[in-house]
Amino acid sequence: MLATTLMTGGLGASPYFLDPEQARTVTPPLRFESRELSPDAVPNLGFAARPFDPQAVRRDFPILQERVHGRPLIWLDNAATTQKPNAVIDRLSEFYRHENSNIHRAAHTLAARATDAYESAREKVRRFLNAPSAREIIFVRGTTEGINLVAQSWGRRNVEQDDEIIITWLEHHANIVPWQQLCAEKGARLRVAPVDDRGQVILEEYEKLFSSRTKLVAFSQVSNALGTVTPVREMVEIAHRYGARVMVDGAQAVSHLRVDVQSLDCDWYVFSGHKVFGPTGIGVVFGKEELLNATPPWQGGGNMIVDVTFEKTIYQPAPGRFEAGTGNIADAVGLGAALDYLDQIGMENVSRYEHELLVYGTEGLLSVPGLRLIGTAAEKAGVLSFVLDGFRTEDVGKALDEEGIAVRAGHHCAQPILRRFGLESTVRPSLALYNTYEDLDALVAALRRIQAGHGGWSHQ
Repeated sequence: MLATTLMTGGLGASPYFLDPEQARTVTPPLRFESRELSPDAVPNLGFAARPFDPQAVRRDFPILQERVHGRPLIWLDNAATTQKPNAVIDRLSEFYRHENSNIHRAAHTLAARATDAYESAREKVRRFLNAPSAREIIFVRGTTEGINLVAQSWGRRNVEQDDEIIITWLEHHANIVPWQQLCAEKGARLRVAPVDDRGQVILEEYEKLFSSRTKLVAFSQVSNALGTVTPVREMVEIAHRYGARVMVDGAQAVSHLRVDVQSLDCDWYVFSGHKVFGPTGIGVVFGKEELLNATPPWQGGGNMIVDVTFEKTIYQPAPGRFEAGTGNIADAVGLGAALDYLDQIGMENVSRYEHELLVYGTEGLLSVPGLRLIGTAAEKAGVLSFVLDGFRTEDVGKALDEEGIAVRAGHHCAQPILRRFGLESTVRPSLALYNTYEDLDALVAALRRIQAGHGGWSHQ
């Protein structure tokens, strides 16, 4: 959750934090009219810590030097994908220049280098999630494949006719469709926990959905459409009390919050590398070891076997049994580099800084006439979905792009939750550690120009 204890000690001469003399000269700019925030619009964490220096971080991300339509790029589409630091780009290049080989199955030097790099990345993911063992870390293509792995391996083995699976209204399509498919195949029932008008799961109604037929619960830690941070520990505890297994979709959480799968006590946790400053095409499934080893493989092929005859196959224990064929070796190594980068900065420091941006951005957007924020949960991560009266969301997105501001405009692969608010689409700026107060000022100023009909944009 956002309300974490900061670990700011021992930063030394880290390039990502201002020294005390610099900090005295740095205050958030106030370039739009001051407004009183509703106390329940965003959480108030009351942090007081050494100031984070986003300009030092920005220098690590070469794409932020790009210009779009003659304007400096302002990347506020981080919920769709995050940009990559030099540390990741350089590590990928290094791998392909000096280590490229298939892994595990050869005696030569490059195979040993590649295997070491790949398994080192697995250990880095283990530490990042605080998993008990690297044997509980499976590399997949991304969150979507990870959810499908759980559905098609554990789900097919364990879900039967008239069983029930619980999800929430907040889910991305990737955490809806695989469960619909499984329910249709098995004759099971999909049940959906409601949310309130601020986009928060209603825990009392969630618990009412459970019965002796509940086999699985699957929900997101952070909503990609609203930014809601769900009460994961409470939801897991309720599910386990009824004997259900729990899978947490962490795609939108891992770049914003410190994740501890042992503390959460979830049975599976899935995320995508490209959401956390790593490459595309790589993701992770954490699963409890005894559960993974009691689950049949989803795909068959090389690398995941102990022995094959024409009569039977003996599978490796986890994680090997779930990594058939040649995996995405280089991008797993790149993901490890991304996690190293975040560890250097500290996820608690990222959470604190992004919370400050969220408060500032919320205040700025509320100052725009006719703008309505969608999703005002008491606990949010860096998503600021909105609609602007009289304007189609795609037109707002195009107008912002002309000013070099990249946001997402659409249904965000989360149509049910938007329809819960009577909408088909929103404009979704989303934050990352390299965003600044100035980025948000530029967004607010552009929206005011759009609302005023400047730049050729006018009401419908």
